[in-house]
Parts: sequence; structure tokens; C-alpha cells
Amino acid sequence: MPAAHNPALRHVLTHLLTPLLMCVGMGFAYLGAFAAPEPHHLPVAVVGSGAEAKVFAQTVKDKAGDALDVRTVDTRATAIDQLRTRNIDGAYVLGAKTPELIVASAGSDTTVSVVEKIFTPVAAQQGEPLKVTDVAPPVSGDSTGQGLFFLLVAVSIGSYASVAVLGGAGAALRTRTRALLAAGVSGVVALIGAAFAGPVFHLAHTGLWGLWGMAWVYSAGILLIGVGLHTFLKRWTTLAVMVLFVMLNFTSSGGVFRPELQNGFFASLHAFWNGAGFVEGARSLLYFDHYDLGRYVWTLVAWLAVGAVVFAVGAVAGHRQERALAAAATPVKDAANTEETEETEEELEEAVGV
Repeated sequence: MPAAHNPALRHVLTHLLTPLLMCVGMGFAYLGAFAAPEPHHLPVAVVGSGAEAKVFAQTVKDKAGDALDVRTVDTRATAIDQLRTRNIDGAYVLGAKTPELIVASAGSDTTVSVVEKIFTPVAAQQGEPLKVTDVAPPVSGDSTGQGLFFLLVAVSIGSYASVAVLGGAGAALRTRTRALLAAGVSGVVALIGAAFAGPVFHLAHTGLWGLWGMAWVYSAGILLIGVGLHTFLKRWTTLAVMVLFVMLNFTSSGGVFRPELQNGFFASLHAFWNGAGFVEGARSLLYFDHYDLGRYVWTLVAWLAVGAVVFAVGAVAGHRQERALAAAATPVKDAANTEETEETEEELEEAVGV
């Protein structure tokens, strides 16, 4: 029997659109962001003074082209300071008996690997192995420095999976109750994340409460945006939050590759997306003496503010929908409620499956 004449088959085919679109979206997002990382204007420094340093830096720049932004600094101490303030990703020291590359791997292990590959052949021309000095290594429990990215994944999943519950099953609750639940659930999700970062996996030896606070603001923003969108998108909300907080979020967070190794689209998202705010804020808190921490916190607060607006708009629209249903005939209202219940159950299953 054709799908047009079989309501059950048509219902199934319609719902299959969600996983298929997720497949397409995840493929474009992850392969587009991670498949071919290449340096673009990667900032590095040459440590030395005088004409020799300038000529060497220009030679490196000429060979690298747009892949590198090369500058010179007079002293090793200045280079270390610029690494700690994340103005550069590596510094090659001239004039030493043993060629030395100074890095800060807590900022990005993959970026350090690229910088090492660039300067290892340069050191080989001096007939000596390259000495790598790491002035900001990650903690022993996070040897690759990517633990914060996976913490972002855990907190994000706990947040957007809760959207289906508060937006669907919680639709009958008062607006204030749902707002309080969103605040409470996000606080618990953040507490679980802090437990993972601290006593469970030892990703953070200090600043654990600050990390919890950032995770709370981050999670609350996702929940408020998701619950607000649910009023309009219904069962398509799962796909929408996946696009916002997985496909675009994880790929632009800088947790695997920083923007200097990504194409222009994902590199531009890194400047203001909430996942980047969380990951870079956590790095600043834990490894870089709180440098630029305020900017990352304000990024998270801005997303929370957007969430509050979306939630409020959704609440107003939801009240209007309720009044319209109340004015309709009872059988119509019952049928609508039955259909909404079925859609809620299906949405919960999709969210849990993801």
C-alpha cells in the first residue's frame, strides 16, 4: 500500500527524516571542521634581536606563506609572556647551542604538534635535535589537553537531552515552574560535570567551583533556548538543538582544533559560540592565570540572556496556544492533546537515542 494511503507508514517515514537529517548534518559539520586541518595565520615568534632575527623570521614567513604569522621578540621572557597571554602559539629561540621551541600545550595539543612539525626541519639544519619547552602543560590527568572538550560534550548532552523533558513532558507546568526546573537541572548537570573534572578524572586541580559556575551558565543557556524553541518546533526541537549545540558547537569550540587550524566558517564561530566560551574559559581559569577569562564568561552570559528571551517568547506563545485550544471544541482539544502526548513520547525517545 502506498505511503499516501497508509497513515502509519507515512507517520514512520516522516519521523525518519530526523535521524537522516542528523546524519547529513553531523557529516557536514564534523568532516567540514576536522577532516583537513591546516594552519591559517598561525601566530608564532622568533626570539632574537638584530638583523639576523628579522631575516630568519622573514625567511620562515616566506616559506610558510599564509599558514603562519611570524613576529620577532627580543627576549625569551617576552616570548613566554606572550605564550601565557595566548598571543602566540610557539616561539623559536635563535642563538642557543641547542635549538629550542617554547610552547604552551594546555592551549591546544594539536596546535603544538603543528608548530613542532614546522620548526623541527628548521632545527635539523643546525644539526641538533629540537628541544621543546612547555611553559603551560596540562595536568597529568589530561595528558592530551582535550579532557575539557569531552567535559563540554558531557555537559552539553545532559543539557540538550533535558530539553525534551522540560519542553515536552513539562509543557503542562507553569512558566515559573519550568524556569526553576531549568535552573535546577542545569545546576545539577554542572555539578556532575564538576565532579568529572575534579575528583573523578582529575582534569582540574584548582578552580573547580569556577568551572562549575561556568558549566551552570552554559547549561542553563542551552536549556532555556531549547525549551523556548520547543513551543514552536515541537518534535523538531531535538534536531534544532543538535544543530546549535552539537554540530556547530563542538566543532567550533577549539577543543580538538583551534580556529587557526580550521576553515573560515568554524574559525569565525569560535569567536562567539557558547562551547568556545566554555572551553576557552576553562583553559583560562585552569592554565593561563585567568587571562581574558572575563570575555569568555560574558560570552556564556550573553547566550544565557538569549535563552531567557527565547524562553519568555515561547512562554507567551504557549499561553496563546492554550487559550486557543480552550476556546475550541472539547473533542478537538482531546485529539490535539493525544497527538501532543504521542509526539512528546517520540521526542523523548529521539533525545535519549542521541
